[in-house]
Order: sequence, then structure tokens, then C-alpha cells
Amino acid sequence: MIYSGGLRISEAMGLNFEDVDLGHGIMRVRGKGKKERIAAIGGPAERALGRYLAIRPIRSGNTAPRAPLFVNKYGNRLTARSFQRLLKAYLATAELPGDMTPHKLRHSFATHLLNAGADLRSVQELLGHASLSTTQIYTHISAERMKEVYAKAHPRA
Repeated sequence: MIYSGGLRISEAMGLNFEDVDLGHGIMRVRGKGKKERIAAIGGPAERALGRYLAIRPIRSGNTAPRAPLFVNKYGNRLTARSFQRLLKAYLATAELPGDMTPHKLRHSFATHLLNAGADLRSVQELLGHASLSTTQIYTHISAERMKEVYAKAHPRA
């Protein structure tokens, strides 16, 4: 969900049932300063969320609209720190590099969109940034991608 929607960890852990619309592949996210935005849920994230929701009642049967979406083993809202610990454990189990963080997933979301041709303003909206300069921090476009864009767009390339 973090990578799929470009969410901050606090935004993902703050999701409630009423915030997710799997039928339309979107979620309502509350970001910094209580600002709300709509974020996309991609196909792989939607399928993973469906699998999670199938087993979630083992932890908590509370599916009221304002109930937390992600819960710990006691049925309480999963904290950002607990999520980070779980991520590290899953990375170790999968024998993947342990330096992945939720923020790196968000950064990858922005970078992948930009490398695929998304404009900076759209990425700004998707990340929930108030300022375009904040979004530019995430934009480490590869030299190869820049050459590609130049070759396609410049009349004398």
C-alpha cells in the first residue's frame, strides 16, 4: 500500500476501513496537517490487501467504518514502529537487503512514476506535497532517462 499509493508510513497506518474503496482501486489518505487526498491502489496491492482482509478477522473482527485497517496481534491499530519491525523481518526472510524502509518505498514510487513519464506536478499531488520544491527532492532521474527524453523531444537531437 505504501509503494502502490506513495504513502507515508503514518498515512498507511492511519487508514480505516471507510478509507479504502477496492471496487474503484482508490483510498482516502489523511496526510500532514490533516489534509486529505485520494491515492491509487494498484492491482498487486489490491490483491495483497484482499488476501490480508481474508485473514484479518483472526486478529480483529471489527470492520466498522472507523476501525483501523491494519491491526497488530491484539487487534489494535498497527503502529509505524511495529510496521518497520515487520518489514525488516520480511526482508530477512526473503533474503533481501535489510536497508529498505517505508520512506524508500515512497521514494521509489515517485522515482518510478517520473521515470515512466509522469509530470512533476502530478507526482506532487499524488505524494500530497504542498510545495513543488519538496517533490523535487524525490526526483533523481537517471542520466539514461534524461537522454531518452531529450532524444524524443528535442527537434535537433
